[in-house]
Amino acid sequence: MNASVAKTGPNAGKIKSAARNELRKRIMGYKMLYVMLLPAIVFLIIFSYIPMYGATIAFKDFWITKGILGSPWVGLEHFEKIFRTEKFWEVFRNTIEINLLRLVFGFPAPILLAILINEVRQKFFKRSIQTIIYLPHFISWVTIAGIIFSILSTEGLVNSIIVALGGTPINFLTNDNMFRPLLIISGIWKEIGWGTIIYMAALAGINPDLYEAATVDGANRFKQVIYITLPSLLPIISILLILNFGSMMNGGFDQVFNLYNTMVYESGDVIDTYVYRIGLTQGEYSVATAIGLLLNVINFALLVLVNYTSKKLSGQGIY
Repeated sequence: MNASVAKTGPNAGKIKSAARNELRKRIMGYKMLYVMLLPAIVFLIIFSYIPMYGATIAFKDFWITKGILGSPWVGLEHFEKIFRTEKFWEVFRNTIEINLLRLVFGFPAPILLAILINEVRQKFFKRSIQTIIYLPHFISWVTIAGIIFSILSTEGLVNSIIVALGGTPINFLTNDNMFRPLLIISGIWKEIGWGTIIYMAALAGINPDLYEAATVDGANRFKQVIYITLPSLLPIISILLILNFGSMMNGGFDQVFNLYNTMVYESGDVIDTYVYRIGLTQGEYSVATAIGLLLNVINFALLVLVNYTSKKLSGQGIY
């Protein structure tokens, strides 16, 4: 009753005015932060929100000569075509399976490495390790693919050693069964160091008194990791895991495109490379856009679902 009177009574205008003044003071108090944020907002609007209009070609028979506005509407025709295409379901399955492998093997790797580095007490050695493992992140996949080809090709380093030992050369790069392990291992090698940064920052924020108290209580290093380190990392792990699920339908175009070939399409062709072929190579822009729009919807649904599940189970979420 009192709240209702406050909203509609004679003091309602004063309350609203006071609220506006308070908001204005808070904004002015952080005005420099808002100014610093402005370029990022402008960048986001120009390069992320405005281009969203182009997604309308997923519902049109798009012709470059007619443009987006001049192309006729076809409704859900392209989506129906996608669902009827057997190749789409093949690359859809490949994308999910490869990303699940990345999640199982690639996601825990930087956590484990960060914990191991955190246990190093010699500062120079610790910093040297961090510098070395960060470097692969800055190497392009084109360069990495060239290195892998020179090592694993039929006349590469590995096969030269095999032949020298009396063995038969192995076709690593054209073997369908070896392509996925190659993707996972090369991906971990490239990104494991970079992935440790956020975990190292979280580890630096753990209260040292907790470890001292655990040592006094007789806990060894392993138990300290289990009962102090991992629980302290749980919020960060939860958030990053949720974000990983939110990109489950992203195939990692750069890596796959530079490493795969026609011999490994059955297990290595993902949605990103499929969209590249039908969109840029075959000129089916509307179909490619429809696939991209569909995948974004799936990614968003996964993000919401996993975030909801995480909040129910652990109380941790991204919002």
